Amino acid sequence: MRKKKITNNKPAVHFVPNELLRPYNPVTINLIGAGGTGSQVLTALARMNHALIALGHAGLFVRLFDDDTVTTANLGRQLFTTNELGQYKSVALINRINRFFGTNWKAETMKFDSGMGEPSGFASVIAISCVDNVQARFEIAKILTAITRNYHGRSRALYWMDYGNSRVSGQVVLSTLDKIKQPSSEHYNPVETLPLVTEEFNELLQAGKADDTPSCSLAEALAKQDLFINSALANCGASLLWQLFREGILFYRGFFLNLQDFRTQPIKVN
Repeated sequence: MRKKKITNNKPAVHFVPNELLRPYNPVTINLIGAGGTGSQVLTALARMNHALIALGHAGLFVRLFDDDTVTTANLGRQLFTTNELGQYKSVALINRINRFFGTNWKAETMKFDSGMGEPSGFASVIAISCVDNVQARFEIAKILTAITRNYHGRSRALYWMDYGNSRVSGQVVLSTLDKIKQPSSEHYNPVETLPLVTEEFNELLQAGKADDTPSCSLAEALAKQDLFINSALANCGASLLWQLFREGILFYRGFFLNLQDFRTQPIKVN
């Protein structure tokens, strides 16, 4: 008699470790890039921090990395004013957030790359990259992998959330930087590893190399990236991070977004 093939129909999920849901200290986050997307993500993180603290959570501590300065081409599409022209983007944004929300977050006026010295000194539980060229993304992956391998302190690296976009479309992908121990479950299939974006979508990233030449005007900048693609990505990605902190279980680990036809395609945990 032929045996029936047994299939596992339990949905794949990723359980967030308890140290992020009920931490004793603020969760450290490195936000890499303070441009169109990064400036919007920073504001979302500040709102998230305020809400988490109100709900009894220890909150967030954010470092913002960017060595670029504010130019007239940044005004309008990015969250800067004429009074901030010539300032480092990271300093202008962090000063504003600290004054508005009463936080003590830190600006780093340098790139998150091999030139910043010993990477373990910049360890964080979560890294969020908002960069617009492929080479920078792969260097970030290399640094985060090294930190994960060499640093095991309180801020040991667990997650990497990467934002990327073209003119009217983009994606957000959440990856794990180490295996995250999962509880046993009768109802779900727990997944301990979410693949790195640079490995899973290597060909897509290589094919979508962005033009990172500085724009001389807002009109030129808008020809490269539409006015609302950055804020749309930032808010949807922040919603995923909010779900991570508040629900502790993820069925999806990212999405593709297209503003041309207002379509979003989620990326399932598998």
